[in-house]
Amino acid sequence: MHLIPTHRGRPSDDPIFTAHQEATRRKARGEPIVDATIGVLLDDDGRLAVLPTAVRIVSEVPALEWATYAPIAGTPEFRRAVIDELLAGAPALRENALAVATPGGSGALRHCVANFLEAGQAALTTSWYWAPYRTLCDESDRSLDTFTMFARGGANRLDVDALDAAVARHLATQGRALLFVNDPAHNPTGYSMTDDEWGAVVDRLAARASEGPITLVVDCAYMLYGPREPGRVAAALQPLAGKVPVLFAWSASKSYTHYGLRIGALVACVADPRERAMVESAFSYSCRGTWSNCNRGGQAAITRLLTDPAAAGACNSEREALKTSLRARVDAFNALAQRRGLSYPRYDGGFFVTVFHDDALAKAAQMQEHGVFVVPQVLPEGGGALRVALCAVASRDIPRLVDALA
Repeated sequence: MHLIPTHRGRPSDDPIFTAHQEATRRKARGEPIVDATIGVLLDDDGRLAVLPTAVRIVSEVPALEWATYAPIAGTPEFRRAVIDELLAGAPALRENALAVATPGGSGALRHCVANFLEAGQAALTTSWYWAPYRTLCDESDRSLDTFTMFARGGANRLDVDALDAAVARHLATQGRALLFVNDPAHNPTGYSMTDDEWGAVVDRLAARASEGPITLVVDCAYMLYGPREPGRVAAALQPLAGKVPVLFAWSASKSYTHYGLRIGALVACVADPRERAMVESAFSYSCRGTWSNCNRGGQAAITRLLTDPAAAGACNSEREALKTSLRARVDAFNALAQRRGLSYPRYDGGFFVTVFHDDALAKAAQMQEHGVFVVPQVLPEGGGALRVALCAVASRDIPRLVDALA
């Protein structure tokens, strides 16, 4: 056998895409299918919801811009535009920020795992998490560890004590901690942290900073679809400046409805100038060693969408219309789900919600028999849930979806 042992028996496809493909096949046969698997925003006719201004700007990028190599770390204009957009309300972080272009948010997360953990060490995240976190760690010969996401007594409060204990454990056992926090509009639960929760996390991380290197990664792929102002998270993290490096995995996929463009960025706020220079060099080296460079035409388009006032304003208006439509689905789901007694975290915006169920695998299979597709999740320590991509469900299908879940 030529394939190395650790890479044998790996699944050939992501379970989310596998379920989506099955739903698509059955729909093509004429079955009335509700597909709540895939994390893309669809309109009520099942078409991909796109921002017209983004489509126009992408089409206006000159042919030579598409054909030319980009710099390894990304074009300077793109990197600066992302930093300015992300950290406009957080000057303490912005003054020490650097960025590299990545193929979507996944590329940013990959660089975090490869550069802030030694081989064999573990990243840390919430017990409910986006499954590719584990794939990214596994592919880099690292692992993923979790802490209980919600405090005992309900699913409407982050378990900050559990987070703190897990960070302390990582510092004690491996000498460093790399913490992934997906907020706002957490995938898969839909949960968005409050300002008080972020304040508590900041306090705990700052208190632990003297015990060893802690790196915080905020996966903000759904930042513009959360229930509160998008800059509030970065502003809340400013007390960590000089104590804990704060990194952001930024993605244009959802924000500009161009998932296939694969434009993202990793933004790192590192106070020490010497360390900041080393981090920037390490990221550039990682770019060269993995994808070499990113789509130059895509960077040009997103840069214009971020910096051209007319284009940015038009995109904001178009996105608000999409958010209004998505919010109507969220409100409809909450009203029906609460009436049917479904158990799920506070859900006030975003692409996904997670409904708790003790036998998630069997429940998901049963729902598929009735033409309703969701993604089952099972915790190693017990307990399960069903991830529901409400972003892809037409408003008229929400009652049927809730009935199936109930």
